[in-house]
Amino acid sequence: MFPVLLILVSSESTYPQFFKVARSWGKFVLWGMGFYYKIEFEQPLEKGKSYMLIANHTSMTDIMLMLIVVKHNPFVFVGKKELSKFPIFGFFYKRVCIMVDRSSSKSRYQVFERAQKRLQQGLSICIFPEGGVPDDESIILDEFKDGAFRLAIEHQIPIIPMSFIDNKKRFPFRFFSGRPGRMRVKVHAPIQTEGYTLEHKQQIKDQAKTIILNDLKY
Repeated sequence: MFPVLLILVSSESTYPQFFKVARSWGKFVLWGMGFYYKIEFEQPLEKGKSYMLIANHTSMTDIMLMLIVVKHNPFVFVGKKELSKFPIFGFFYKRVCIMVDRSSSKSRYQVFERAQKRLQQGLSICIFPEGGVPDDESIILDEFKDGAFRLAIEHQIPIIPMSFIDNKKRFPFRFFSGRPGRMRVKVHAPIQTEGYTLEHKQQIKDQAKTIILNDLKY
């Protein structure tokens, strides 16, 4: 698929087509690894509407599963710069994702600029608000960073919390662990940000974390 993908990442205008191909890639990878998914929506997403998509982050399969869950709302991942070093994957990652160097305040500021541009193009943004996968596997859900919630409030777009219930069990970051099987996803109703200001950021962040955590405790 490299030649097709290369053409589709040559311009930002062809990103929706790239997104469709990426969704097919996600399905191929998960099915090939022996995973099947069950997705429950509390409320359907509006086709073509911009959202802030968030979920717990426990597995490399989170990326593929997010692509599969969101069908009609092309989105851009915000992710750590280190992933751009992966062969082949990193080549495309640099061209279609918004990279952030968490050690650089300048890089964090540029994320907001690039995200704003993408939102103006009618795309959605996906951020895993934990900012990474905690080394301590006893942590069910790590503390959320501010970025996703600040962006959502500043652009007055709804936040869609998602619970990836089985990914950690199916394909954790530890070697020689995990097993094929079902991956459940619960897509929660939108958290509205319209009319809210940055003074409400902590309140909205706590609300989103509680919603996701309630699904992961059982």
